[in-house]
Amino acid sequence: MGKCEQCIVRELSSLKALNKGELLRLAECKTSSVIKKGDPIFEEGDTVNGIYCVTVGVCKLSKLSANGKDQIVKLVKAGELLGQRSMISDEPANLSAVALEDMEVCFIPKSEVLNFFDTNNQFSMNLMKTICGDLKETSDHLVSVSQKTVKERLAETLIYLQETFGKNEDGSLRIQLSREEMAGMIGTATESCIRLLSDFNKLGLIELNGKKIILKDIGKLKRIAD
Repeated sequence: MGKCEQCIVRELSSLKALNKGELLRLAECKTSSVIKKGDPIFEEGDTVNGIYCVTVGVCKLSKLSANGKDQIVKLVKAGELLGQRSMISDEPANLSAVALEDMEVCFIPKSEVLNFFDTNNQFSMNLMKTICGDLKETSDHLVSVSQKTVKERLAETLIYLQETFGKNEDGSLRIQLSREEMAGMIGTATESCIRLLSDFNKLGLIELNGKKIILKDIGKLKRIAD
């Protein structure tokens, strides 16, 4: 699991404001764990008494709607933090975090994080900025869902998956979402998502190979998304 000083999360998140002494304290109080693909890190309604640092892997943050559909709000990758909002607002988690692939995460207890809050001004500013950034993403997502068609949102999501998480050697999207998860990201029924993917395939925009998706015409997909 390595030292906190060399950790990817520290380079990319609000933890970069911590000094050497604080990082040593962090290393002493953190607990590291491996989360298997499909397992939750925490679930909606859980009390999250601290923050999770994602060091390896990707998880989905999702909310179960009244009709039992899983609405995916965000994907979180290595280098990002989880649970900071619930920890600061002192409320149970309003989303579930489930691993999309095998993950490694470190947990830092709330008492320690709040300690840094009191002693390190830059750390608290960084954490606030992260939470504000999450809020902006959520409102952008809401606008997209209310103003764009399902077709536009699917094109937008496919581009996002490639630009954020990259491709495998065969050119397919590295993050393999099930059709149900893909539908949950764009906020539509699974059947509609399957039908649209098949349309995109016929138009030569993408190539479907089992569960794999290869983007063939990024330019056209971007025009559809915008």
